[in-house]
Amino acid sequence: EITERAAADDARRASLEVSLRELRDRKLRLAERAERLARQRDELDAHAGDVAALVAAEAELAGAQEKLEASRAELAQSESARAAAAGAAAEAFAIFQAAQSVMTRLEAEEQALAQVLEAGDSDKRWPPLIDSLSVEPGYETALGAALGDDLSAPLEEQAPAHWRTLEPFPSPIALPGGTKPLSGFVKGSRALMRRLSQIGVVDSEEDGRRLAETLSQGQRLVSRGGGLWRWDGLTIRAGTATASAKRLEQLNRLKDVRVKLEDARRNAEMTESGSAQARAAMEQAEAAERCAREALRAADAAYAEARDSQADLKEKMAGLASKLSAHQETADAIKADQAETGAQEKEAANGLISLPDTEIARREIAKLRGEMAELRSLQLERQSAHDNLARAAEQRRRRLDDIARELETWRQRSDGAAERMDQLAERSQKANQELARLSTRPAEIAEQRDALLTKVEAAQESRKEAAGRLAEAENRLAEAQQKLRAAELDASTSREQRVRAEGAVEQGKQAVESLAERIVEKLDCNPEELAEIAELKEGAEWPEMEAVERRVERLQIERETMGPVNLRAEQEISELNEQVETLTTERDDLIKAIGKLRLGIAELNREGRQRLLASFKEVDQHFQDLFVRLFGGGRAHLTLTDSDDPLDAGLEIMASPPGKRLQVLSLLSGGEQALTALALLFGVFLTNPAPICVLDEVDAPLDDANVDRFCSLLSEMADTGRTRFLVVTHHHMTMARMDRLFGVTMAERGVSQLVSVDLAQAEELRAVG
Repeated sequence: EITERAAADDARRASLEVSLRELRDRKLRLAERAERLARQRDELDAHAGDVAALVAAEAELAGAQEKLEASRAELAQSESARAAAAGAAAEAFAIFQAAQSVMTRLEAEEQALAQVLEAGDSDKRWPPLIDSLSVEPGYETALGAALGDDLSAPLEEQAPAHWRTLEPFPSPIALPGGTKPLSGFVKGSRALMRRLSQIGVVDSEEDGRRLAETLSQGQRLVSRGGGLWRWDGLTIRAGTATASAKRLEQLNRLKDVRVKLEDARRNAEMTESGSAQARAAMEQAEAAERCAREALRAADAAYAEARDSQADLKEKMAGLASKLSAHQETADAIKADQAETGAQEKEAANGLISLPDTEIARREIAKLRGEMAELRSLQLERQSAHDNLARAAEQRRRRLDDIARELETWRQRSDGAAERMDQLAERSQKANQELARLSTRPAEIAEQRDALLTKVEAAQESRKEAAGRLAEAENRLAEAQQKLRAAELDASTSREQRVRAEGAVEQGKQAVESLAERIVEKLDCNPEELAEIAELKEGAEWPEMEAVERRVERLQIERETMGPVNLRAEQEISELNEQVETLTTERDDLIKAIGKLRLGIAELNREGRQRLLASFKEVDQHFQDLFVRLFGGGRAHLTLTDSDDPLDAGLEIMASPPGKRLQVLSLLSGGEQALTALALLFGVFLTNPAPICVLDEVDAPLDDANVDRFCSLLSEMADTGRTRFLVVTHHHMTMARMDRLFGVTMAERGVSQLVSVDLAQAEELRAVG
């Protein structure tokens, strides 16, 4: 309630301040309107008798109208051309952005794959054989399972371990089951032909287990999933990861990415050129539109000026008194508005002064919030204990229900098995009786078969005679039906033509009657009198229908546009001009504010990028140094991904522990991930230290050596004095390196007690003792 009351007071205060500013602005605008109205009245008094140039003004108005219509038509064409060019430019730019995004993604993937493959090369002098192989997609895992680490040996004979190219076996032993050799799916080196010709590829795990027993000495079977069966009994299950298979997949992916990258680069160049051309065309269309708009604005101004002059000169003498009266009414209305605005301003000022001070309510709110936070903490603690007990009870209840359901299921299965045994015994007895009954049926069936064969032969002869007669009758029937369809088609066509002709005649009659009614309604004459009204002589050439229709439409529009005479037109146009000026001023203010806001946003983004890049470089440098210290070697770095703009980019952690290649954080082991994360965390604290850091079980996946490195680094960070560390741990080495220990002990059953030990003070007491 206090918060709502304070918020209401603040809102009331803000509303009154805004109302006060608006009322003051309104007073200024009313004063300006009064001044403008006085000047206009003076001008009317000065030009009351000036009507000599009326004829010249009418001629000037007709010329200005013709120019205005021509300028509007030209502007409409320019706007259509500009809209089409803008649409084409936007579409071309979207295509270019899509092509650029594809190219950037492929470049990043190609660079990452190249770095991963390069990091995996142990000796640059002798490239491994695996880099020169070309494997059909899907068979990388099979080749990796078949050869394993042998693929890392080079072809150069100078290397300590290498492959020699030997001629294929003249008569190799055939693979079992007609399996295809793995050499048919691998290309790039003849040195593997002997080995691969004795390795067969099976389609499934069942085929591999079945054919493994028939392998000859030296032969192997592999599956596409990575399963291996060797002639001596060694078996490797499918799905076992191998470094060779992974490297082969990366090589195939790298080749595919490079091909796609070339296509993407060419596509990006083409789309960029198309986007530039579309942008140039759009700029030309915009320039043409600006020229047309300027011409229209000038023609419109000239037309408006001529129209205003002609209207002033035509109606000045007749409407002078009316205008003066209207000006007087407007002046009275302005005075009334000024008085009302002054009263409202005074009322808003008094209301603003009478509002209470909200600082007292804020202090009371802060106090109540502190008390509420303590009560919420106590409530959460007790609610957590209650929820734990409820969950334990629910788990025990569900376990009892599961046991009861299992007992009922086994009881039902036992009853069903007994009933099934009885049914099988009964079916066995019935089957024996049926077998005895059917033992005499073969002889009976043979006699019936002979009799049926005789009847079938006689029936076939009768069928042949009847088929001949039926064919002749069907031929005659088909000829008669064909003649009947032709006659029906002719009759249907004739009926349709007659109905169509009758409909056209009836429609023509209705059109003539409707046209005659329209002529009588609009022109009040018979159709025969139209030629005389239109002044068309008999035998003369008629004018074009489109020109006549356009002239009629233009005359009708002009007639409707003229409307009735409005004696308050001058006052209304003055009010509209004032509204237009006010809106124009507000629009200019909004445009200026938008420009300032955009400049501010751009400045914030620029400064944000600079600060982010500076902080990123500093954190990256600390991260690299701390990674080397925690791992005793290796290398690591941070990289921005997914966008060229640092504000929209993602973050990827690349790490290479000693003896391993550079890879992303998710591919490391649990302990390596923990140490890498600690290096990044401490790097952030070195860049921007916080007063307190809580570490919860961060040493759980670490061995003793890594725990010692972690504790040494933690002690150095704590000695700086800028950050105090609170470590939650169960590791004895970590607890031994801390300054103070906090724990919970149970001196007696059901009673927990918090224990605190200052190790530094304990060492002093021990030294004194």
